[in-house]
Amino acid sequence: MPLPPTLQDLPLPIIGAPLFIISHPALVIAQCTSGVVGSMPALNARPASQLDEWLHEITEALAAWDRAHPERKSAPYAINQIVHKSNDRLEQDMAVCAKYRVPIVITSLGARPDVNQAVHGWGGVVLHDVIDNTFARKAVDKGADGLIAVAAGAGGHAGVKSPFALVQEIREWFDGPLALSGSIATGAGVLAAQAMGADFAYIGSAFIATAEARASEAYKQCIVDSTSDDIVYSSLFTGVHGNYLKPSIRNAGLDPDHLPEGDIATMQFGSAGGPKKAWKDIWGCGQGIGAVKAVAPTAEFVARLRREYAEAHRRIVRLGGSVA
Repeated sequence: MPLPPTLQDLPLPIIGAPLFIISHPALVIAQCTSGVVGSMPALNARPASQLDEWLHEITEALAAWDRAHPERKSAPYAINQIVHKSNDRLEQDMAVCAKYRVPIVITSLGARPDVNQAVHGWGGVVLHDVIDNTFARKAVDKGADGLIAVAAGAGGHAGVKSPFALVQEIREWFDGPLALSGSIATGAGVLAAQAMGADFAYIGSAFIATAEARASEAYKQCIVDSTSDDIVYSSLFTGVHGNYLKPSIRNAGLDPDHLPEGDIATMQFGSAGGPKKAWKDIWGCGQGIGAVKAVAPTAEFVARLRREYAEAHRRIVRLGGSVA
């Protein structure tokens, strides 16, 4: 199945993951103008009325970029919608997305046919994130255009499946758009995702350590200073298992190696989290951060990915192989 026009001809096959609290217009615009799909959660706009202002800012900035750079136009942007029943803003936020005809909507924590139909009504594309093959089938059955396979090692609410197993099982029956998430922070990792059968790499944690990200300097530096050994997988903070930076857990007065289980009833999507303040104080992060060596502008980070991606292609050719 060919990719939808919105997802064709990207300069790099990368989708920037929506980062709760952290993603905002400056980061989305920097991602898109660097040649990757930029995204942010609708819930990052607070109060809700701010979403209209932010989408106006993004669309105007990208249109201006395209006029000034007709030879290298911006990539499309995406808005993440949490469709879990605890999100009491969904209807209002979807109306704003319809107003701006958001090109890509990423749905999480539930798949709803009415949401998918609404996006299709204005010509948008729906990508749904899943942690296993069962949820993948349900999402497509309910009308999602594409899938984001959230494998082991991804930041935030990650799954536990190996990316090799997850992509292979999905590709047995689904030939639509597929992005892979989980510890990807290099250009070689992007190429590896494609070699496994994904169309795109889905990168989140590495974008936290960029100049445009709305994260504290301490959070960014912690990513630079940490490796996969500094990540813990826990359900305590939101009720759903996710990956977090151990230093932030210690700073909250907890032992990251002895955490109790959480309860999904504690999830509060309308705020910055429950008593432990995920994701503001308890920092979500994936296992791929060992590749992040410095805080840098988004354009510089994407340029590095582009160089590494090209070098990985050349290395495969030297070995006598091909990814074509």
